[in-house]
Amino acid sequence: MSTTQAVPAAQYDIDPSHSSAQFKVRHMMIANVKGEFTKVSGKVAFDPANPGASWIDVSIDTASINTREPQRDEHLKSADFFDAAKYPTMTFKSTSVTPSGKDSYEVAGNLTIRDVTHPVTLLVDGVTPEAKDPWGGLRRGATATASIHRKDFGLTWQMALEAGGVMVGDEIHITIDVELVRKA
Repeated sequence: MSTTQAVPAAQYDIDPSHSSAQFKVRHMMIANVKGEFTKVSGKVAFDPANPGASWIDVSIDTASINTREPQRDEHLKSADFFDAAKYPTMTFKSTSVTPSGKDSYEVAGNLTIRDVTHPVTLLVDGVTPEAKDPWGGLRRGATATASIHRKDFGLTWQMALEAGGVMVGDEIHITIDVELVRKA
């Protein structure tokens, strides 16, 4: 009698020193302003043979925002935007992983910002094969993208412009680059 046991998905930690979450938003309706959150952490389970067994659980430190302009960063950390003192993290927890092409996946899940949760689909592309690092560990990387509407998450601050239009666009384009370290 032969029994086949399912092999669990490989488990990884997100390497915070080699991962980041970037964003861009339209400023004054004329140009994109980019920024990033420099403190990204979390866990991932990944099984390329059975993507449905995969999952993602990510946490981003809202106070780690960096737009290369200290006054803007302080405003973004304030209650007008992320309210980092009251809501120190934003999270993404996947609900499903579906292949969408070679080394690419659609990852549906729940994004929580300021205690407001909405479903978001990340498009994950460029999932690399595992590679051995100089210390004998196994690593892989990936890039995820999505677009959200900031007002859906309570990020409603706005200023009307004298010439018409508004100071901050509603649509936010997100790119998350992660390096994953396989757990022993």
